[in-house]
Amino acid sequence: MRRALVTAAVLLALVLAGLWASGAVEALGRWAAGAQREFQGSMAGAIRALKAGQPAAIWGLVGLSFAYGVVHAAGPGHGKVLIGGYGLGRRVPLVKLSAVALASSLAQAGAAVALVYGAIALLGWGGERVEGLTERVLAPASYGAILLIGAWLAWRGLRGLMRRVREDRGDEGQGHHHHEHHHDHHDHSHSGDGAVCDTCGHAHGPTLAQVESAGSLRDILLLIGGIAIRPCTGALFLLVITWRLDLAAAGVAGAFAMGLGTALVTIAVAIMAVTLREGTWSALEGRGGALRIAGPVLELAAGAVVVLVAGQLLLRAL
Repeated sequence: MRRALVTAAVLLALVLAGLWASGAVEALGRWAAGAQREFQGSMAGAIRALKAGQPAAIWGLVGLSFAYGVVHAAGPGHGKVLIGGYGLGRRVPLVKLSAVALASSLAQAGAAVALVYGAIALLGWGGERVEGLTERVLAPASYGAILLIGAWLAWRGLRGLMRRVREDRGDEGQGHHHHEHHHDHHDHSHSGDGAVCDTCGHAHGPTLAQVESAGSLRDILLLIGGIAIRPCTGALFLLVITWRLDLAAAGVAGAFAMGLGTALVTIAVAIMAVTLREGTWSALEGRGGALRIAGPVLELAAGAVVVLVAGQLLLRAL
């Protein structure tokens, strides 16, 4: 089962890479934009029905908002790139990364609510001014933050790779003559944390505690903040209209339904990223040298991809 999942994840990653290289991603983005406009028209109809006194229309609005979030996430976006890149670059448990993906999407919806109610209710701004702030200021800020996170991942991976190289050179200089016989018999005793062999003094792999602590609170907050700083334009559209029609509660419910729809796709990306990384880890199990550099190499590559995509998005937004 694990091999089948890894194979499926690798094939999906190859398909996505092929689509990106062929320019099909731009076509997907155009399709998603067109579909979002159609959903906006349908949502406007549901809002009119709700205003006309049809309480059941709220469920239609919530359902359309959820579908809008799924379609919105299906197109090129910064959230998927960041979650996927982090999942490839850092060994994070699947449940934790999925929870981060969900929290990021809901935080994005919350940011839209805060922006609309802060700008319109408190400052008296119009909807166009709010959307202009999002596109001209918040979008570039979000892409810039994600670019920095990608650069941070790449630098951490490069630093880890250089450290592995230095350690290997040091081991070669010592010749391992002082403990080769212990490795032949694999007769190691380990310290209490399971990380360092008391016989040879080397760490043979990450401990369970190190794996579980991967993805610290700082990392999680950076991921969520980098995604949430740019609210979804569809959520802004919905919140502005419902505010004007005194249907604020319906607008807030719809915005968070969009967040859940977006999370559905982002969590799928998280699953693919973690499956690819763990599949790589399993394939290299028992190959000490390759396994030692696998983590830093994956982190460097993932960070470079995040920087590339975020840089392209930033250039388009400026």
